[in-house]
Amino acid sequence: MTSEVFRGQDQKQVQQTTLSHAMEEDIDVASRIEGLNGLSRECKPLEEITNGHSNHKPIMNGLVIGHNVKDHTNGSAPLRSLPISALKQNGLLQTLAAGDQPKPEDDKENVELEKARQEWEALEHTQPALTEDLNPTPLISFNEALQYFQTTDLGDLLKNIQPTIRRTGLAAITHFLFGPPRLHRELLEERDLVFAIAQCPVDNSQTVHMRVLQTIYKKLIGSKLDCPRYGVHWENIGFQGTDPATDLRGTGFLGLMHTLYFVMDPETLPLAREIYKLSQHPTQNFPFSVMSINMTRIALQVLREEALSKECNRRQQVVGVLNEFYVATYLHLYQLWKTQQKTIADSGFVLKEVELFAKKNPKQMLRRLEVFLKERRAGGIPRGTSPDPVAQQPSPSLGERGAKAGTAQARKGKEMHFTGVCDLPPDMEGEARLI
Repeated sequence: MTSEVFRGQDQKQVQQTTLSHAMEEDIDVASRIEGLNGLSRECKPLEEITNGHSNHKPIMNGLVIGHNVKDHTNGSAPLRSLPISALKQNGLLQTLAAGDQPKPEDDKENVELEKARQEWEALEHTQPALTEDLNPTPLISFNEALQYFQTTDLGDLLKNIQPTIRRTGLAAITHFLFGPPRLHRELLEERDLVFAIAQCPVDNSQTVHMRVLQTIYKKLIGSKLDCPRYGVHWENIGFQGTDPATDLRGTGFLGLMHTLYFVMDPETLPLAREIYKLSQHPTQNFPFSVMSINMTRIALQVLREEALSKECNRRQQVVGVLNEFYVATYLHLYQLWKTQQKTIADSGFVLKEVELFAKKNPKQMLRRLEVFLKERRAGGIPRGTSPDPVAQQPSPSLGERGAKAGTAQARKGKEMHFTGVCDLPPDMEGEARLI
């Protein structure tokens, strides 16, 4: 009996100890906990204890929340409406209400932010300027570029040139007796220089080379700013890729020198821009620079065949005659392309026609250019620039025979048939195509 009494007392002590620990835990829970939405969450214990568990309920924002109610502080469900008295007791609301009154520090920060925003908006409308744009590369004249090559050691290139066609046997005898006159001895060095430049590649380390490229681009586009060495902008003036150097096959730097002469001579610049404009035509377009390189190739071949020797001897110069012959060849192609409505699909046949005509009539080509520029200076419309084939008539100064031949050719302008590439001799096959 006594043992049962003691056993009951022990059980009561254990229950009291357990209850005291539970109350201590409830008291600890009563501390403030920061809610996920910034609202303070306060839990207060209740003194009633049933079956060893606390019957206290957490209080949030002055409201009692049951254990079976889900906490929506971090969910998408909105909070239930709260009485004004409860909102007044909320610490966050009091802080926000106090924040409506700007502080001096806040005013300073707002001013700085507004200033930064205005500067950023101004920066968006400002076009960035490259360093090279601030100091653009000066243009270079043809004579300055030519002087560079005249004072540069081109000995290694001179070893590989072929200034004339090597003939043997009967062909050599026929050429000696009935061919064009030989070039004067004092002009041989100038002729060799031309072919040496045609062997010279583009060198990025040479300032003159880079100035020539920049000058050509600026004069054709009409820009005053430099352009990058590589890029798709070179395709805009008729190169086939992002690097103009890859298109100079067969002509070397001479291809750029001829284009430089074309755009830097005040008399020929308008013609260069007219041809460039036609190269941008929706249907008659063609690559201007690649076509120009082909004109250089034709001019070099005519010089190599000594068809220009007579004119060079008369003027006592080679470079000047070759430059004009290049322009005359491009003029002939331009007139043929424009008046006969040629397209890029006709380029191979047109190039072949121009090359054959240039080799057989070098003097007439130069004369046509002279008349064209003279009429341009007089303010008239040069012959050969009208899209009407009937208007494509040579100047009367060329003689009655030339006039009749030109008129007959104009009448059958649209009926011209070019020799097919497959019909060309083996040694000339491939020359009629764009390089």
